[in-house]
Amino acid sequence: MDSRRAPLVALICASFCACATSQAPDDAAVCTVYSAQRSGIEVVAQGRVTRILGVQPGRTSPHEGFLFRLDSGCALVVRVEVNTDFTGAIPLSIGQRVLVKGEYEYYPRGGVIHWTHRDPRGHHENGYVDAGGTLYY
Repeated sequence: MDSRRAPLVALICASFCACATSQAPDDAAVCTVYSAQRSGIEVVAQGRVTRILGVQPGRTSPHEGFLFRLDSGCALVVRVEVNTDFTGAIPLSIGQRVLVKGEYEYYPRGGVIHWTHRDPRGHHENGYVDAGGTLYY
């Protein structure tokens, strides 16, 4: 490899690795934005799957949904929506622990975390679902 390209290749590799790395959950932040009825907030939360909602057609592509109860904080049950065009189907089971990064949107029944995938246009922060040690993004 040309020595002038090495720094560029390293930067590109680091960029891809950064989007595929789990972050520490902050369930208390989710509880705070829920209590404040705020939306459009990036969150990282961890909990256990309580219900699998299946795949439904979305505005532009199919989305898989599930409910999960936060591990700590306010024990809130939050809906998660995953764009399966990006992640593929995620094999989930009731009681399974998952880590989710995405954008929180308030609604009275607990809210929803969406944008749980990468943004190919680069306009939105990348999200993911970590299920069973596998990152789906």
